[in-house]
Amino acid sequence: MLRILIADDHHVVRKGLRQILLDEFPTSVIEDVADAEELIKKVMHAKWDVVISDLSMPGRSGLDALQQIKLSYPDLPVLILSIHPEEQYALRALKSGASGYLSKDAAPDELVKAVKKVMLGKKYISQAIAEKLANSFSSESLLSPHENLSDREFDVMKLLANGQSVSEIAERLSLSVTTVSTYRARVMVKMHLKSNSDLTRYAIEYKLI
Repeated sequence: MLRILIADDHHVVRKGLRQILLDEFPTSVIEDVADAEELIKKVMHAKWDVVISDLSMPGRSGLDALQQIKLSYPDLPVLILSIHPEEQYALRALKSGASGYLSKDAAPDELVKAVKKVMLGKKYISQAIAEKLANSFSSESLLSPHENLSDREFDVMKLLANGQSVSEIAERLSLSVTTVSTYRARVMVKMHLKSNSDLTRYAIEYKLI
């Protein structure tokens, strides 16, 4: 029996995804959670055939959860479903172990196709992202500044751009203030920026927030 786990902080989205999947897989077992912590707990305590996860959820990010899941279950297909443009997040998600990336706008038409593909052990990505992925391995110069950040640096950058303080970020990510300050310094150097307001303007320009 097919077992699917959905993670999204919006009840309406979870309900909609469940219905789309049940129409195609009527005998499947589908459960859902509202945040990354519950997602990780569910994955660790039961067997799943595919996980469908949002990126932006309360607390830990979907990207953070993805990385932890892949450490314990490297063969478990994880499909990232996000409102963020694929050109900004798909590459990072795929490099972190995602089996595919799908925008929520495309979910009604593409979700079933994506699930079937990742369950076969294949990647689900658009042609544009396939080309960007290939280019990223051939030349780092083609990457935007934020794409050269580590995943943790990327998390810190987004939170800073959203106006959170170093102490707030430290509490949210369960890190020390000193560690977050170090990440902030690295972000500024790598992105050639000088202030948090610069980060905010950059994030808005690249549709990261």
